[in-house]
Amino acid sequence: MRLLIGIALVAACFAPSLAQWETHWWGGRSGMVHLFEWKWDDIANECENFLAPNGFAGVQTSPPSENVIIHNRPWWERYQPISYKLETRSGNRQQFANMVRRCNDVGVRIYPDVVINHMNAGDGYGGTGGSTSNVGALQFPGVPYGPGDFNPRCDIYDYNNPYEVRNCWLVGLPDLNLDVPYVRDKLVDYLNDLISLGVAGFRVDAVKHMWPHHLKDVFGRLHNLNTAHHFSAGARPFITQEVIDLGGEGISRYEYTDLGTVTEFRYSAEIGRVFRRYDSLSHLHNFGTGWGFMASTSALVFIDNHDNQRGHGAGGSNVLTHTASKEYKMASAFMLAYPFGIPRIMSSFFFSHGDQGPPMDGNGNLLSPSFNADGSCNNGWVCEHRWRQIFNMVGFRNAVAGTGLNDWWSNGDQQIAFCRGGSGFIAFNNQWGQDFNHRLQTCLPAGQYCDVISGSKQGGSCTGNVVSVDGTGHAQIFISSGAEDGVLAIHQYSRL
Repeated sequence: MRLLIGIALVAACFAPSLAQWETHWWGGRSGMVHLFEWKWDDIANECENFLAPNGFAGVQTSPPSENVIIHNRPWWERYQPISYKLETRSGNRQQFANMVRRCNDVGVRIYPDVVINHMNAGDGYGGTGGSTSNVGALQFPGVPYGPGDFNPRCDIYDYNNPYEVRNCWLVGLPDLNLDVPYVRDKLVDYLNDLISLGVAGFRVDAVKHMWPHHLKDVFGRLHNLNTAHHFSAGARPFITQEVIDLGGEGISRYEYTDLGTVTEFRYSAEIGRVFRRYDSLSHLHNFGTGWGFMASTSALVFIDNHDNQRGHGAGGSNVLTHTASKEYKMASAFMLAYPFGIPRIMSSFFFSHGDQGPPMDGNGNLLSPSFNADGSCNNGWVCEHRWRQIFNMVGFRNAVAGTGLNDWWSNGDQQIAFCRGGSGFIAFNNQWGQDFNHRLQTCLPAGQYCDVISGSKQGGSCTGNVVSVDGTGHAQIFISSGAEDGVLAIHQYSRL
Protein backbone atom coordinates (compact mmCIF):
# COMPACT_ATOMS: atom_id res chain seq x y z
CA MET A 1 0.00 0.00 0.00
CA ARG A 2 2.81 2.40 0.90
CA LEU A 3 4.51 1.57 -2.41
CA LEU A 4 1.35 2.41 -4.35
CA ILE A 5 0.97 5.71 -2.49
CA GLY A 6 4.62 6.52 -3.21
CA ILE A 7 4.18 5.78 -6.91
CA ALA A 8 1.10 7.99 -6.99
CA LEU A 9 2.96 10.86 -5.32
CA VAL A 10 5.86 10.55 -7.77
CA ALA A 11 3.42 10.55 -10.68
CA ALA A 12 1.70 13.64 -9.27
CA CYS A 13 5.04 15.43 -8.96
CA PHE A 14 5.98 14.70 -12.56
CA ALA A 15 2.56 15.29 -14.10
CA PRO A 16 2.78 19.12 -14.32
CA SER A 17 6.15 18.92 -16.07
CA LEU A 18 5.05 16.28 -18.56
CA ALA A 19 1.81 18.15 -19.20
CA GLN A 20 3.75 21.24 -20.28
CA TRP A 21 4.61 19.38 -23.52
CA GLU A 22 0.91 19.10 -24.45
CA THR A 23 -0.02 21.61 -27.17
CA HIS A 24 -3.81 21.34 -26.64
CA TRP A 25 -4.39 21.25 -30.39
CA TRP A 26 -7.85 20.27 -31.51
CA GLY A 27 -8.21 16.93 -33.25
CA GLY A 28 -7.51 17.09 -36.97
CA ARG A 29 -5.34 20.21 -36.55
CA SER A 30 -1.57 20.71 -36.56
CA GLY A 31 1.04 23.41 -36.93
CA MET A 32 1.63 26.69 -35.14
CA VAL A 33 2.13 29.93 -37.08
CA HIS A 34 4.05 32.92 -35.70
CA LEU A 35 2.02 35.95 -36.79
CA PHE A 36 4.93 38.25 -36.08
CA GLU A 37 3.85 41.79 -35.08
CA TRP A 38 0.22 41.29 -36.11
CA LYS A 39 -2.51 43.27 -34.34
CA TRP A 40 -4.85 41.33 -32.05
CA ASP A 41 -7.97 42.16 -34.09
CA ASP A 42 -6.23 40.98 -37.26
CA ILE A 43 -5.19 37.71 -35.60
CA ALA A 44 -8.79 37.10 -34.53
CA ASN A 45 -9.98 37.64 -38.09
CA GLU A 46 -7.23 35.36 -39.42
CA CYS A 47 -8.19 32.58 -37.00
CA GLU A 48 -11.79 32.68 -38.20
CA ASN A 49 -11.29 33.35 -41.90
CA PHE A 50 -8.12 31.44 -42.79
CA LEU A 51 -6.36 29.46 -40.07
CA ALA A 52 -9.27 27.36 -38.83
CA PRO A 53 -10.64 26.59 -42.32
CA ASN A 54 -7.16 25.44 -43.41
CA GLY A 55 -6.45 23.23 -40.41
CA PHE A 56 -3.92 25.33 -38.49
CA ALA A 57 -3.79 24.54 -34.79
CA GLY A 58 -2.23 27.56 -33.09
CA VAL A 59 -0.72 31.03 -33.24
CA GLN A 60 2.39 32.39 -31.56
CA THR A 61 1.86 36.10 -30.97
CA SER A 62 4.35 38.87 -30.36
CA PRO A 63 4.87 39.82 -26.70
CA PRO A 64 1.63 41.27 -25.24
CA SER A 65 3.30 43.14 -22.36
CA GLU A 66 3.79 46.91 -22.52
CA ASN A 67 7.13 47.79 -24.11
CA VAL A 68 9.27 50.90 -24.25
CA ILE A 69 8.84 53.13 -27.33
CA ILE A 70 12.09 53.48 -29.27
CA HIS A 71 12.96 55.96 -32.04
CA ASN A 72 12.01 54.65 -35.51
CA ARG A 73 10.06 51.83 -33.85
CA PRO A 74 12.35 48.81 -34.51
CA TRP A 75 10.81 45.34 -34.17
CA TRP A 76 12.95 44.57 -31.13
CA GLU A 77 11.29 47.22 -28.96
CA ARG A 78 8.65 44.53 -28.31
CA TYR A 79 11.34 42.57 -26.48
CA GLN A 80 12.00 45.41 -24.01
CA PRO A 81 9.13 45.30 -21.48
CA ILE A 82 8.51 48.35 -19.31
CA SER A 83 5.59 46.76 -17.41
CA TYR A 84 3.29 43.75 -17.61
CA LYS A 85 0.24 45.75 -18.68
CA LEU A 86 -1.37 44.26 -21.78
CA GLU A 87 -0.98 47.38 -23.93
CA THR A 88 1.11 47.35 -27.12
CA ARG A 89 0.88 48.46 -30.73
CA SER A 90 -0.98 45.19 -31.35
CA GLY A 91 -3.83 46.35 -29.13
CA ASN A 92 -5.07 46.71 -25.57
CA ARG A 93 -6.10 44.20 -22.95
CA GLN A 94 -9.69 43.93 -24.14
CA GLN A 95 -8.61 43.40 -27.74
CA PHE A 96 -6.16 40.71 -26.64
CA ALA A 97 -8.86 38.96 -24.60
CA ASN A 98 -11.34 39.15 -27.50
CA MET A 99 -8.74 37.72 -29.88
CA VAL A 100 -8.01 34.78 -27.59
CA ARG A 101 -11.72 34.07 -27.18
CA ARG A 102 -12.48 34.23 -30.90
CA CYS A 103 -9.51 32.02 -31.83
CA ASN A 104 -10.30 29.42 -29.16
CA ASP A 105 -13.91 29.31 -30.31
CA VAL A 106 -12.79 28.13 -33.76
CA GLY A 107 -10.13 25.75 -32.42
CA VAL A 108 -6.98 27.84 -32.89
CA ARG A 109 -4.84 28.03 -29.74
CA ILE A 110 -2.89 31.15 -28.71
CA TYR A 111 0.69 31.10 -27.39
CA PRO A 112 2.04 34.57 -26.56
CA ASP A 113 5.76 35.22 -26.63
CA VAL A 114 6.71 36.29 -23.08
CA VAL A 115 9.80 38.23 -22.02
CA ILE A 116 10.61 37.53 -18.37
CA ASN A 117 14.43 37.67 -18.28
CA HIS A 118 14.90 41.44 -18.37
CA MET A 119 13.36 44.91 -18.69
CA ASN A 120 13.94 47.76 -21.15
CA ALA A 121 17.47 49.09 -21.63
CA GLY A 122 16.69 52.76 -22.24
CA ASP A 123 13.88 55.10 -21.18
CA GLY A 124 13.02 55.94 -24.79
CA TYR A 125 9.66 57.71 -25.10
CA GLY A 126 8.03 55.86 -22.24
CA GLY A 127 5.82 52.82 -22.67
CA THR A 128 3.09 51.83 -25.10
CA GLY A 129 0.66 51.87 -22.16
CA GLY A 130 1.81 55.13 -20.60
CA SER A 131 4.30 53.67 -18.10
CA THR A 132 7.67 55.28 -17.44
CA SER A 133 11.05 53.98 -16.37
CA ASN A 134 14.30 55.26 -14.95
CA VAL A 135 16.79 52.72 -16.18
CA GLY A 136 19.75 54.49 -14.57
CA ALA A 137 18.10 54.13 -11.16
CA LEU A 138 16.61 50.71 -12.05
CA GLN A 139 13.11 51.99 -11.31
CA PHE A 140 10.19 50.48 -13.22
CA PRO A 141 7.06 51.78 -11.42
CA GLY A 142 4.68 50.07 -13.86
CA VAL A 143 5.46 46.68 -12.26
CA PRO A 144 6.88 47.93 -9.83
CA TYR A 145 10.54 46.86 -9.79
CA GLY A 146 13.41 48.62 -8.02
CA PRO A 147 17.20 48.25 -7.77
CA GLY A 148 16.99 45.21 -5.48
CA ASP A 149 15.15 43.22 -8.16
CA PHE A 150 18.04 43.16 -10.64
CA ASN A 151 21.39 41.44 -10.94
CA PRO A 152 24.41 43.78 -10.65
CA ARG A 153 25.47 45.25 -13.98
CA CYS A 154 27.92 43.10 -15.95
CA ASP A 155 28.16 42.22 -19.63
CA ILE A 156 28.23 38.78 -21.25
CA TYR A 157 31.57 38.07 -22.92
CA ASP A 158 31.99 34.33 -22.44
CA TYR A 159 29.11 32.11 -23.51
CA ASN A 160 30.96 29.11 -22.10
CA ASN A 161 30.49 30.59 -18.62
CA PRO A 162 26.96 29.66 -17.43
CA TYR A 163 27.13 32.07 -14.49
CA GLU A 164 27.94 35.00 -16.76
CA VAL A 165 25.26 34.06 -19.31
CA ARG A 166 22.56 33.75 -16.65
CA ASN A 167 23.47 36.58 -14.31
CA CYS A 168 24.88 39.32 -16.54
CA TRP A 169 22.96 41.72 -18.74
CA LEU A 170 22.12 40.52 -22.26
CA VAL A 171 23.09 43.34 -24.67
CA GLY A 172 22.71 45.88 -21.86
CA LEU A 173 19.17 44.85 -20.84
CA PRO A 174 18.62 45.10 -17.06
CA ASP A 175 18.70 41.49 -15.92
CA LEU A 176 16.00 40.47 -13.45
CA ASN A 177 17.29 38.64 -10.38
CA LEU A 178 15.07 35.57 -10.16
CA ASP A 179 16.73 34.67 -6.87
CA VAL A 180 14.40 37.30 -5.41
CA PRO A 181 11.03 35.69 -4.53
CA TYR A 182 9.17 38.94 -5.27
CA VAL A 183 10.48 38.92 -8.86
CA ARG A 184 9.33 35.36 -9.42
CA ASP A 185 5.96 36.25 -7.88
CA LYS A 186 5.50 39.10 -10.38
CA LEU A 187 6.36 36.81 -13.28
CA VAL A 188 3.91 34.17 -12.06
CA ASP A 189 1.22 36.84 -11.73
CA TYR A 190 1.86 38.04 -15.29
CA LEU A 191 1.68 34.56 -16.82
CA ASN A 192 -1.37 33.59 -14.75
CA ASP A 193 -3.12 36.76 -15.93
CA LEU A 194 -2.63 35.59 -19.51
CA ILE A 195 -3.84 32.10 -18.59
CA SER A 196 -7.01 33.62 -17.12
CA LEU A 197 -7.68 35.19 -20.53
CA GLY A 198 -7.54 31.80 -22.25
CA VAL A 199 -4.05 31.34 -23.70
CA ALA A 200 -2.91 27.73 -24.21
CA GLY A 201 0.69 28.30 -23.18
CA PHE A 202 3.79 30.35 -23.88
CA ARG A 203 6.91 30.79 -25.96
CA VAL A 204 9.41 31.95 -23.34
CA ASP A 205 12.14 34.28 -24.61
CA ALA A 206 15.86 34.15 -23.68
CA VAL A 207 15.53 31.03 -21.53
CA LYS A 208 19.19 30.10 -21.42
CA HIS A 209 19.80 33.43 -19.68
CA MET A 210 17.77 32.16 -16.70
CA TRP A 211 18.57 29.38 -14.23
CA PRO A 212 16.48 26.21 -14.71
CA HIS A 213 15.57 25.97 -11.01
CA HIS A 214 14.10 29.48 -11.11
CA LEU A 215 11.96 28.61 -14.12
CA LYS A 216 10.88 25.36 -12.50
CA ASP A 217 9.46 27.39 -9.62
CA VAL A 218 7.72 29.87 -11.95
CA PHE A 219 6.24 27.23 -14.26
CA GLY A 220 5.24 25.04 -11.34
CA ARG A 221 3.06 27.81 -9.89
CA LEU A 222 1.15 28.52 -13.09
CA HIS A 223 -2.59 27.95 -12.97
CA ASN A 224 -4.34 25.27 -14.96
CA LEU A 225 -5.77 26.45 -18.27
CA ASN A 226 -9.13 28.22 -18.30
CA THR A 227 -11.87 25.64 -18.94
CA ALA A 228 -14.14 28.40 -20.25
CA HIS A 229 -11.91 28.38 -23.37
CA HIS A 230 -12.46 24.73 -24.35
CA PHE A 231 -9.66 23.26 -22.23
CA SER A 232 -10.20 20.13 -20.19
CA ALA A 233 -10.12 20.32 -16.40
CA GLY A 234 -6.58 20.16 -15.05
CA ALA A 235 -4.93 21.04 -18.40
CA ARG A 236 -1.51 22.61 -17.93
CA PRO A 237 -0.04 25.43 -20.05
CA PHE A 238 2.14 24.36 -22.97
CA ILE A 239 5.68 25.67 -22.59
CA THR A 240 8.24 26.13 -25.34
CA GLN A 241 11.54 27.71 -24.36
CA GLU A 242 13.96 29.65 -26.54
CA VAL A 243 17.36 28.08 -25.96
CA ILE A 244 19.86 28.82 -28.74
CA ASP A 245 22.21 25.84 -28.72
CA LEU A 246 24.12 24.64 -31.78
CA GLY A 247 26.59 22.81 -29.54
CA GLY A 248 29.90 23.96 -28.10
CA GLU A 249 28.57 26.43 -25.52
CA GLY A 250 28.45 26.15 -21.74
CA ILE A 251 24.64 25.86 -21.60
CA SER A 252 22.78 22.97 -23.20
CA ARG A 253 19.17 22.81 -24.37
CA TYR A 254 18.91 19.53 -22.46
CA GLU A 255 19.08 21.47 -19.18
CA TYR A 256 15.53 22.67 -19.89
CA THR A 257 13.76 19.69 -21.48
CA ASP A 258 12.25 18.59 -18.15
CA LEU A 259 10.43 21.94 -17.96
CA GLY A 260 8.74 21.81 -21.38
CA THR A 261 9.62 21.79 -25.06
CA VAL A 262 12.64 23.66 -26.39
CA THR A 263 13.27 25.46 -29.68
CA GLU A 264 15.53 23.19 -31.78
CA PHE A 265 17.76 25.70 -33.55
CA ARG A 266 19.90 22.92 -35.03
CA TYR A 267 16.87 21.83 -37.07
CA SER A 268 16.65 25.29 -38.63
CA ALA A 269 20.37 25.46 -39.40
CA GLU A 270 20.61 21.94 -40.83
CA ILE A 271 17.46 21.95 -42.95
CA GLY A 272 18.56 25.24 -44.49
CA ARG A 273 21.99 23.82 -45.24
CA VAL A 274 20.48 20.78 -46.96
CA PHE A 275 17.95 22.62 -49.12
CA ARG A 276 20.63 25.14 -50.09
CA ARG A 277 22.35 22.04 -51.59
CA TYR A 278 25.33 22.09 -49.23
CA ASP A 279 24.32 18.53 -48.37
CA SER A 280 22.29 15.81 -50.07
CA LEU A 281 18.54 15.37 -49.64
CA SER A 282 19.21 11.63 -49.50
CA HIS A 283 20.78 12.12 -46.07
CA LEU A 284 17.45 13.28 -44.63
CA HIS A 285 16.18 9.71 -44.20
CA ASN A 286 16.93 9.85 -40.44
CA PHE A 287 16.48 13.60 -39.91
CA GLY A 288 15.86 14.28 -36.24
CA THR A 289 17.51 12.41 -33.40
CA GLY A 290 19.73 10.71 -35.99
CA TRP A 291 21.22 14.15 -36.61
CA GLY A 292 21.73 14.85 -32.91
CA PHE A 293 18.49 16.73 -32.32
CA MET A 294 16.37 16.52 -29.18
CA ALA A 295 13.62 13.94 -28.92
CA SER A 296 10.70 14.68 -31.21
CA THR A 297 8.31 15.36 -28.31
CA SER A 298 10.73 17.94 -26.86
CA ALA A 299 11.58 19.82 -30.07
CA LEU A 300 9.80 22.86 -31.46
CA VAL A 301 11.04 22.92 -35.06
CA PHE A 302 11.04 25.68 -37.67
CA ILE A 303 12.69 26.73 -40.93
CA ASP A 304 13.41 30.25 -39.67
CA ASN A 305 12.28 32.55 -36.89
CA HIS A 306 12.06 36.31 -36.40
CA ASP A 307 15.67 36.44 -35.15
CA ASN A 308 17.64 34.20 -37.47
CA GLN A 309 15.90 35.41 -40.63
CA ARG A 310 17.63 38.71 -39.79
CA GLY A 311 21.00 37.07 -39.18
CA HIS A 312 20.66 36.98 -35.39
CA GLY A 313 20.50 33.99 -33.09
CA ALA A 314 21.86 30.89 -34.80
CA GLY A 315 22.38 29.27 -38.17
CA GLY A 316 24.10 32.09 -40.04
CA SER A 317 23.92 32.01 -43.82
CA ASN A 318 22.50 28.46 -43.79
CA VAL A 319 19.11 29.73 -42.61
CA LEU A 320 16.48 29.77 -45.34
CA THR A 321 14.01 32.66 -45.52
CA HIS A 322 11.18 33.75 -47.79
CA THR A 323 13.72 35.53 -50.00
CA ALA A 324 14.78 32.11 -51.39
CA SER A 325 11.16 31.20 -52.02
CA LYS A 326 11.51 27.90 -53.94
CA GLU A 327 13.93 26.34 -51.47
CA TYR A 328 11.95 27.79 -48.55
CA LYS A 329 8.73 26.18 -49.76
CA MET A 330 10.53 22.87 -50.25
CA ALA A 331 12.02 22.93 -46.75
CA SER A 332 8.65 23.89 -45.26
CA ALA A 333 6.97 21.03 -47.13
CA PHE A 334 9.56 18.62 -45.75
CA MET A 335 9.07 19.90 -42.20
CA LEU A 336 5.30 19.45 -42.46
CA ALA A 337 5.53 16.04 -44.14
CA TYR A 338 8.29 14.44 -42.05
CA PRO A 339 7.24 12.98 -38.67
CA PHE A 340 9.50 14.88 -36.30
CA GLY A 341 8.96 17.68 -33.81
CA ILE A 342 6.26 20.29 -33.23
CA PRO A 343 6.26 22.49 -36.36
CA ARG A 344 6.06 26.28 -36.26
CA ILE A 345 5.60 28.30 -39.45
CA MET A 346 7.01 31.81 -39.73
CA SER A 347 4.81 34.62 -41.07
CA SER A 348 6.93 37.67 -41.79
CA PHE A 349 6.91 41.23 -43.03
CA PHE A 350 9.30 42.57 -45.67
CA PHE A 351 12.36 44.43 -44.42
CA SER A 352 15.40 46.06 -45.97
CA HIS A 353 17.58 46.09 -42.83
CA GLY A 354 17.71 44.01 -39.67
CA ASP A 355 16.24 46.62 -37.31
CA GLN A 356 13.28 47.61 -39.46
CA GLY A 357 9.94 47.47 -37.72
CA PRO A 358 6.69 46.10 -39.11
CA PRO A 359 4.53 47.98 -41.64
CA MET A 360 3.28 51.16 -39.97
CA ASP A 361 1.79 54.54 -40.75
CA GLY A 362 3.45 57.91 -40.21
CA ASN A 363 2.45 57.88 -36.53
CA GLY A 364 3.96 54.48 -35.87
CA ASN A 365 0.64 52.62 -35.80
CA LEU A 366 0.74 49.06 -37.16
CA LEU A 367 -0.84 48.52 -40.55
CA SER A 368 -3.14 45.58 -41.14
CA PRO A 369 -2.27 43.11 -43.91
CA SER A 370 -4.36 43.42 -47.04
CA PHE A 371 -5.15 40.42 -49.23
CA ASN A 372 -4.77 39.83 -52.94
CA ALA A 373 -7.26 37.92 -55.07
CA ASP A 374 -5.27 34.69 -54.59
CA GLY A 375 -5.30 35.09 -50.81
CA SER A 376 -1.67 36.21 -50.48
CA CYS A 377 -0.80 39.29 -48.44
CA ASN A 378 0.04 42.83 -49.38
CA ASN A 379 0.68 46.12 -47.57
CA GLY A 380 4.23 45.13 -46.57
CA TRP A 381 3.42 41.67 -45.19
CA VAL A 382 4.90 38.41 -46.53
CA CYS A 383 2.47 35.95 -44.89
CA GLU A 384 4.29 32.72 -45.76
CA HIS A 385 1.48 30.81 -44.03
CA ARG A 386 -0.85 31.94 -46.83
CA TRP A 387 1.37 30.51 -49.58
CA ARG A 388 -0.52 27.61 -51.17
CA GLN A 389 2.54 25.37 -51.00
CA ILE A 390 2.65 25.84 -47.21
CA PHE A 391 -0.97 25.92 -46.06
CA ASN A 392 -1.83 22.91 -48.23
CA MET A 393 1.02 21.06 -46.52
CA VAL A 394 -0.63 21.79 -43.17
CA GLY A 395 -3.58 19.92 -44.68
CA PHE A 396 -1.21 17.13 -45.72
CA ARG A 397 0.12 16.84 -42.16
CA ASN A 398 -3.42 16.63 -40.83
CA ALA A 399 -4.29 13.96 -43.40
CA VAL A 400 -1.37 11.71 -42.40
CA ALA A 401 -1.64 12.22 -38.63
CA GLY A 402 -0.79 9.12 -36.61
CA THR A 403 1.27 7.46 -39.36
CA GLY A 404 4.99 6.83 -39.59
CA LEU A 405 7.46 7.22 -42.42
CA ASN A 406 7.73 4.35 -44.90
CA ASP A 407 8.79 3.51 -48.47
CA TRP A 408 11.68 5.98 -48.48
CA TRP A 409 13.24 6.39 -51.93
CA SER A 410 16.19 8.45 -53.13
CA ASN A 411 18.46 8.67 -56.16
CA GLY A 412 21.39 8.93 -53.75
CA ASP A 413 21.60 12.68 -54.24
CA GLN A 414 19.02 15.48 -54.49
CA GLN A 415 15.84 13.54 -55.29
CA ILE A 416 13.81 11.85 -52.55
CA ALA A 417 10.30 10.54 -51.94
CA PHE A 418 8.49 8.83 -49.09
CA CYS A 419 5.08 7.74 -47.85
CA ARG A 420 3.30 8.45 -44.60
CA GLY A 421 1.59 5.16 -43.82
CA GLY A 422 -1.13 4.60 -46.41
CA SER A 423 -2.33 8.19 -46.16
CA GLY A 424 0.11 10.37 -48.09
CA PHE A 425 3.04 10.55 -50.49
CA ILE A 426 5.54 13.32 -51.20
CA ALA A 427 8.48 13.75 -53.59
CA PHE A 428 11.23 16.38 -53.84
CA ASN A 429 13.49 17.39 -56.72
CA ASN A 430 16.39 19.63 -55.70
CA GLN A 431 18.70 18.38 -58.48
CA TRP A 432 20.16 21.07 -60.71
CA GLY A 433 19.25 20.52 -64.37
CA GLN A 434 17.70 17.08 -63.89
CA ASP A 435 14.02 16.19 -64.03
CA PHE A 436 12.45 13.89 -61.46
CA ASN A 437 10.77 11.17 -63.53
CA HIS A 438 10.28 7.86 -61.72
CA ARG A 439 7.58 5.25 -61.20
CA LEU A 440 7.25 5.02 -57.42
CA GLN A 441 5.11 3.41 -54.74
CA THR A 442 2.74 6.04 -53.33
CA CYS A 443 1.13 3.73 -50.73
CA LEU A 444 -2.29 5.12 -51.71
CA PRO A 445 -5.32 3.34 -53.21
CA ALA A 446 -5.86 3.51 -56.95
CA GLY A 447 -7.36 6.75 -58.19
CA GLN A 448 -6.78 10.28 -59.41
CA TYR A 449 -5.19 12.65 -56.89
CA CYS A 450 -4.69 16.41 -56.84
CA ASP A 451 -1.10 17.50 -56.25
CA VAL A 452 -1.61 19.92 -53.36
CA ILE A 453 1.61 21.80 -54.15
CA SER A 454 0.72 22.92 -57.68
CA GLY A 455 -2.92 23.53 -56.81
CA SER A 456 -5.87 22.52 -54.66
CA LYS A 457 -8.81 20.18 -54.83
CA GLN A 458 -11.95 22.17 -55.52
CA GLY A 459 -15.13 20.18 -55.77
CA GLY A 460 -14.52 17.41 -58.25
CA SER A 461 -11.48 18.87 -59.96
CA CYS A 462 -7.94 20.13 -59.37
CA THR A 463 -6.58 23.61 -59.91
CA GLY A 464 -3.12 22.06 -60.32
CA ASN A 465 -1.61 18.80 -61.56
CA VAL A 466 -3.26 15.38 -61.30
CA VAL A 467 -1.43 12.19 -60.28
CA SER A 468 -2.77 8.81 -61.43
CA VAL A 469 -2.20 5.97 -58.96
CA ASP A 470 -2.66 2.43 -60.30
CA GLY A 471 -4.00 -0.69 -58.61
CA THR A 472 -0.60 -1.52 -57.10
CA GLY A 473 -0.24 1.92 -55.52
CA HIS A 474 2.38 3.05 -58.06
CA ALA A 475 2.40 6.28 -60.04
CA GLN A 476 4.68 7.99 -62.52
CA ILE A 477 6.01 10.98 -60.61
CA PHE A 478 7.33 13.90 -62.65
CA ILE A 479 8.85 17.14 -61.32
CA SER A 480 10.64 19.27 -63.88
CA SER A 481 14.01 20.68 -62.87
CA GLY A 482 12.73 24.09 -63.96
CA ALA A 483 9.37 23.85 -62.18
CA GLU A 484 8.25 26.70 -59.95
CA ASP A 485 8.05 24.20 -57.09
CA GLY A 486 10.39 21.30 -56.49
CA VAL A 487 7.77 19.30 -54.61
CA LEU A 488 4.78 17.07 -55.38
CA ALA A 489 2.42 15.89 -52.64
CA ILE A 490 -0.80 13.83 -52.60
CA HIS A 491 -2.83 12.46 -49.72
CA GLN A 492 -6.01 10.57 -48.94
CA TYR A 493 -8.21 13.68 -48.96
CA SER A 494 -6.85 15.02 -52.25
CA ARG A 495 -8.33 12.06 -54.15
CA LEU A 496 -10.92 12.98 -56.76
